[in-house]
Amino acid sequence: MESIISQLTRQETWEKFLAYRLMKGRFNWHEFDEADAFVEREDYLPLANKIAEGENLGIPTKKLVNKMGSGKKRVVYSFAPDEMLILKLIAFLLYKYDDQFVPNCFAFRRGLKASDAVFKINKAIRNQKMWAYKLDIHDYFNSIDIDILLPILTDILKDDKPLYFFFEKLLTQNLAIYNGQVIEEKQGVMAGTPTAPFIADVYLKDVDRYYYNKGVVYARYSDDIIMFAPDFETLEQYKNQMAQFLAQYHLEVNSEKEKIYSPDEAYEFLGFKCHGHDIDISEATKKKMKGKICRKARALWRWSSKNHIEPEKAMKGLINYFNRKFFESDDPETLTWSRWFFPVINQTEGLKEIDHYLQQNIRFLSTGKHNKANYRVDYEKLKKLGYKSLVNEYYKFKDSAPATVG
Repeated sequence: MESIISQLTRQETWEKFLAYRLMKGRFNWHEFDEADAFVEREDYLPLANKIAEGENLGIPTKKLVNKMGSGKKRVVYSFAPDEMLILKLIAFLLYKYDDQFVPNCFAFRRGLKASDAVFKINKAIRNQKMWAYKLDIHDYFNSIDIDILLPILTDILKDDKPLYFFFEKLLTQNLAIYNGQVIEEKQGVMAGTPTAPFIADVYLKDVDRYYYNKGVVYARYSDDIIMFAPDFETLEQYKNQMAQFLAQYHLEVNSEKEKIYSPDEAYEFLGFKCHGHDIDISEATKKKMKGKICRKARALWRWSSKNHIEPEKAMKGLINYFNRKFFESDDPETLTWSRWFFPVINQTEGLKEIDHYLQQNIRFLSTGKHNKANYRVDYEKLKKLGYKSLVNEYYKFKDSAPATVG
């Protein structure tokens, strides 16, 4: 069987990869034309040949980026642009190992997405009184223990030794460029790199299989896990077993995101709040987005006041920023709100709440205060400035989309 590593040097492999990304909406036409020219010129060959000869990639750059809707930072890594493109191609080819994972693992699975996890859970617990335990693994990608990972990866990639050796070098070099300096540190599987999601699935695949074989209603999407049980005592057993697994894999639970739900409560998972047939946006998601709206509005007010900018310009800036966040993105890899939430939710209370809060903050920019005078900026004025309502856009999406079978 031909190694994935040797396929990196073949033009037909790159052409298939580009066509797939174009069909999936990961390119606009301009980006596709640039990538197509890159492949046609065989600009990938120097790096692909070096990798095929056993050379490693360069040193990644470490960055701290804001977590969405919070003041916290997360660590991500990136390589040079041509190296990141090579890693994206490897990630694309890694789908051949999809059969190594059980159906309750949903991240980085071809043909599966977050909505499938929610729909499958709701179908499995329908008309039942079930307890739920939800947890989030703290800094999962960067906390993965490479010494534990490599034997697992060896078994999965036993048919592709060159690929295994590539990953072994990649994951054990322990160097990064940070603030212009080369530092030495443990990096796990380097969050932000294209192959990290696959390896994150590999690391806990036996945990997924344990709960799958026991018939537990369980779902994992990378570092987010939820499981269900018919009674509290059984749920405690599952919870204790999970604690043992995480200790075995040298991982820690994020205590702020750990929660037990009673049968009468709505459970939250992957940003959704589910109660019976009703699916809405979770309280945590709304809180994060409100935090982001508030901080952005205050930053724009400070900027406009300092530079004597007309309020309308600041208002339009806030509107444009969240139009991109909700409905479009300059980064084709980024899931916007509409792409993540609209296909799944069937309730609009959460959207109404965010709409109302954003409108308040747009109007705040007209005076710098939250007061009744702001309502001189009526809804029609907001629309003229480019404002789009989440609720209205949701109903447009529903009217144009085929019915979803849950």
